[in-house]
Amino acid sequence: MGRMQAGRRTFCEAAIYVLAGLVATALGLPAGFYLFGSPRNEAQSDWVDAGDISNLPAGAPRQITFVRNRVDGWSVRSTKDSAWVVKDAPGDVTVFAPLCTHLGCAYHWDTKAGVFACPCHGSAFSRSGEVLRGPATRPLDQYVTKIEGARLWLGKTKASAES
Repeated sequence: MGRMQAGRRTFCEAAIYVLAGLVATALGLPAGFYLFGSPRNEAQSDWVDAGDISNLPAGAPRQITFVRNRVDGWSVRSTKDSAWVVKDAPGDVTVFAPLCTHLGCAYHWDTKAGVFACPCHGSAFSRSGEVLRGPATRPLDQYVTKIEGARLWLGKTKASAES
């Protein structure tokens, strides 16, 4: 009878170790993939589709809105962003970031004066983004752009230099 108890005890111990190993594996694999795996959309593009600009009139600046997807680890957030587009010809487009270079206020196009005007502190910028009136000391920041067909694609913002 002693031998049978020893066999049963060994079997129960082995079964407990096997079950504990299975539970540890079942919990450990997903945790390992989460901690050490790469986040999805790792090779995301820096370019954002800002839309069709074929119907945009030449000459007058227009504000456009577009959706930008931001990947933060495993989280993907969609945010609405805007830009000011100045179209001179079908392939000649300048796109300005929507914030004043003085303190980051939102500016607008003043049709009567023919300038980009910041209502907060009185800065004014020409149609080409140059400073006309301070307190801003540098021109408007611009987006890197490319045009594919009639679609406008925006890259990163390039900061302008001080005037």
